[in-house]
Amino acid sequence: MCQSRHARRINGGMTKITVEEAVGTRLAHDITEIRPGEFKGPSFRRGHKVQEQDVCRLMRLGKRHLYVLDLGADQVHEDDAVVELATALAGPGITFGRKPSEGKLQLTAAYTGLLKINTDALVAFNMIADVMCAAMHSNVPVSRGQIVAGTRAIPLVIDRSVLDRAVALAREQAPVFSVKYYPLKKIRLLITGNEVYDGLIEDRFESIVNQKLTAFGASLLETVFLPDDARRIADTVKRFAASDTDMIITTGGMSVDPDDVTRHGIRQAGVDTLYYGSAVLPGAMFQLAYRGEMPIVGIPACALYHQTTIFDLVLPRLLAGERLDDRDLARFAVGGLCLDCPVCRYPACPMGKTGC
Repeated sequence: MCQSRHARRINGGMTKITVEEAVGTRLAHDITEIRPGEFKGPSFRRGHKVQEQDVCRLMRLGKRHLYVLDLGADQVHEDDAVVELATALAGPGITFGRKPSEGKLQLTAAYTGLLKINTDALVAFNMIADVMCAAMHSNVPVSRGQIVAGTRAIPLVIDRSVLDRAVALAREQAPVFSVKYYPLKKIRLLITGNEVYDGLIEDRFESIVNQKLTAFGASLLETVFLPDDARRIADTVKRFAASDTDMIITTGGMSVDPDDVTRHGIRQAGVDTLYYGSAVLPGAMFQLAYRGEMPIVGIPACALYHQTTIFDLVLPRLLAGERLDDRDLARFAVGGLCLDCPVCRYPACPMGKTGC
């Protein structure tokens, strides 16, 4: 480190020197250059050895003084600290680069799946001074390589005790971030309704369901059309369940009309639990039942007329192997209102973002 009468020790493990005195020293942090409308980024990287020819450029960037690191045993540079933070925060299915920029690292999905966040742990993490982490919402589908969170050490030099406390919290509450992959699913579809069965109207549900499943790498093994007959519906559900099926999806017969008997047929087939109704619009007349571990999903007619419904919110979670109940369906109330935008932007919108 260059020493002179102008050098001054300051708090935070650094010594302040003039730019002219910095020749021959190495930068303690990136020097950012901003050209409005053109460029924002590091003009000099941390560790760069200052040369004579750099002095004028540094001054043009508004630098009259630079800082040389003089770390104590209880101090950690931001770039080294953030690697420790990211390592503690990243659970299964989460990865990150090993080259921080200005004390920041991005966490990304290692594969396509369902993002899970321990939100209570994340809040507690952000209550610790001098560290932070911002993230997407939990329970949303993510693709391989997608950025899901960003973390950083806020000061250039962080106290080791503070860093250790943040790392310990993240490890104790692990995983704070993880991605559940979508196992291959054997799915069968049951479409009910006299008008469709009798050929009076053309079915549109099969293509809608298949398109949504394909987006997650799943597909239909079988589709059956039935009239509004509770006994036949029950018999088909039993056959599906005995045919190595992971999930049954039903459409039609979900409203309160007397001839809408689909959910009654599902009850007759023998289920452990059946939840009818959700706190989502569109999708209030949604049904979710379980026969053992196999979910039986009942999609209301709104899915024919709306691009995004309750089905889009529950499908990725079910494909990831999660078991939902009536409380989960109620928690969708926050973020469960579709705004019917002229151009649907889902999932880049508030729909389904419960924050939990």
